[in-house]
Amino acid sequence: MMNKEIKMSKFAHVTKVHPCYNEKLHDKIGRVHLPVAPKCNIACRFCRRSIGEESCCENRPGVAHHIMKPEEVEEYLRDLIKKMPNLKVVGIAGPGDSLFNKETFETLEIVNEKFPDLIKCLSTNGLLLPKYAKKLADLNVKTLTVTVNAVKPEILKDIVDWVYYEGKVHKGEEGAKILIKNQIEGVKKAYDLGLVIKINTVLIPEINMEHIVEIAKTFKDTAYLQNIIPLIPMYKMENLRRPTCEEISRVRDECEEYLPQFRACRQCRADAVGLLSEEKHLGGEGKELNIYDLKHFSH
Repeated sequence: MMNKEIKMSKFAHVTKVHPCYNEKLHDKIGRVHLPVAPKCNIACRFCRRSIGEESCCENRPGVAHHIMKPEEVEEYLRDLIKKMPNLKVVGIAGPGDSLFNKETFETLEIVNEKFPDLIKCLSTNGLLLPKYAKKLADLNVKTLTVTVNAVKPEILKDIVDWVYYEGKVHKGEEGAKILIKNQIEGVKKAYDLGLVIKINTVLIPEINMEHIVEIAKTFKDTAYLQNIIPLIPMYKMENLRRPTCEEISRVRDECEEYLPQFRACRQCRADAVGLLSEEKHLGGEGKELNIYDLKHFSH
């Protein structure tokens, strides 16, 4: 197993400038999420995607003011760079699953060609990662976040209702087995291709709290970091409770024996922009008035 020091040194060229991998950069380095990927191929019981004006006051994953088209990305980024000289990272984080949308790859091709100095990152549930890991590497994607909420099908079936894979809907443990297999295989493939991988895990006290350490053990040799985030009770899990701060801290401490822990996640929107220390998004307001002219974008 590669020890922590060697692993951190290997990826330092990326992690020293990426605020989602280095909390010391939250008030220094800007990032932008491009909301180009609306479709999703799994049904998480805690997830409700929200697109449109009703999302303006929500600060959580899976929401965006609107969906951006790939052909709108270049102008948007050029305007943004003028206003944000500290912008270093451009990511795609939904609001669906990035790899399930062809617009993701169209967007990455544009960014790779027109803005080669920006670090490209992507978030995914990992279902299609074995298929697309090589393509991501070829497009110079440097960092990858994979959401893994269980590595045992009997647990994951209570978190994910179904998985859509190869033209078929797979429910219950059947779907969970496919998702877990592809996540493990895909992360290994991406790691071998040189991508820096963060494992996101939603802590759901009644379901996976005592199991999360097994996730850390599973990815200890192929991931750089684990980011354990609290359940936001909503949708089919609206009646479940959030984990306490003490529970989150305990689980992180247990997992840190196997995988370094990121402890400052902001659970950002799919159209977040600016510093992580701010709450700004496309079409919304944060600490300051929104600086983007919405006439540039489709609705």
